[in-house]
Amino acid sequence: MSLKCGIVGLPNVGKSTLFNALTASNIDAENFPFCTIEPNHGIVELPDERLKEVSNISKSEKMIAATVEFVDIAGLVEGASKGEGLGNKFLGHIRETQAIIHVVRCFENDEITHVNNKIDPISDIEIIETELILSDIETLEKTKEKINRKAKSGNKDLLKDLSKIDDLLNLLAKGESLKKFLENEADNDFLTSLGLLSAKPIIYVANLNEDMEANDGLNRLKEKALETNSEVIEMCNQIEFEISELENESRQEFIESVGLDEPGLSKLIRSAFKILGLQTFFTSGPKESRAWVIKKGIKAPDAAGVIHTDFKKGFIRAETVAYKDFVQFNGEQGAKGQGKWRSEGSDYEVEDGDIILFRFNV
Repeated sequence: MSLKCGIVGLPNVGKSTLFNALTASNIDAENFPFCTIEPNHGIVELPDERLKEVSNISKSEKMIAATVEFVDIAGLVEGASKGEGLGNKFLGHIRETQAIIHVVRCFENDEITHVNNKIDPISDIEIIETELILSDIETLEKTKEKINRKAKSGNKDLLKDLSKIDDLLNLLAKGESLKKFLENEADNDFLTSLGLLSAKPIIYVANLNEDMEANDGLNRLKEKALETNSEVIEMCNQIEFEISELENESRQEFIESVGLDEPGLSKLIRSAFKILGLQTFFTSGPKESRAWVIKKGIKAPDAAGVIHTDFKKGFIRAETVAYKDFVQFNGEQGAKGQGKWRSEGSDYEVEDGDIILFRFNV
């Protein structure tokens, strides 16, 4: 399962600097609107110390981490849903992602222009969110027209879909969150099929100055995040970029010198994983140790299918051990000796960090 996050925000708020830090790809990050036209894509490993520990214990020849794909999407502006600033094209790029990372500038700097000539995080957010909502209303209206044409036959399922679309349009018209609609699993699937932008989970990145100073803008951003059950990651995108350019030893020294316990980027990647309800399990042996991405709540055969469809088709059982037991008892043999290595059937719900050996026959 691949995780794809879109980085959005107004022009010149630090999106491309953040993307550069995440991927160390040195794309343009100039001080003028629409420096990024076509989206930039970068694949980043999920920071997970557990995989290193598992690999060391198994003496694996190689280690393969789970990954996250980040897409640097050009700066949106007011009127984007009507095509302003190439807005329709940029909104289309967001539609392809699973989660939105919304970069918000929370510091003053006369040398860096702001598209609205003022630093106001909440105003910036409202501009972007309004454009997402307007785009979604247009999407729903078009979908409604198509279903109306088909529903003349009296198909009850289509009539139910029309009712759901009207509910969604009413919520958006009132500026209310679509998260209410996500509480019902059947409605959730329907909503996902529509690809609505304002329904995507959001993480706010508060781009601060190099002193990482809290200010009124940051405090108001945190209040908004609480209201919408979203998360705020505080970081200085420029510092994160400088960290990304350093080698391992120098990197750790620099991180400590600026008063951080870890790069903000690590927190951001883990948060993206968390808001999408994802987790990892591991396979491990002498040849390789690998992290696999699955949804929380997945049963063992479906987890096996992530590795290969044959594993799911011919599933017999999952031999598994919890990460903490694998580490405590120094691997498979030690865990077996302590009775921690278990044999689980098709009803087993995979836990985050499980080390699993799948038995199958096709």
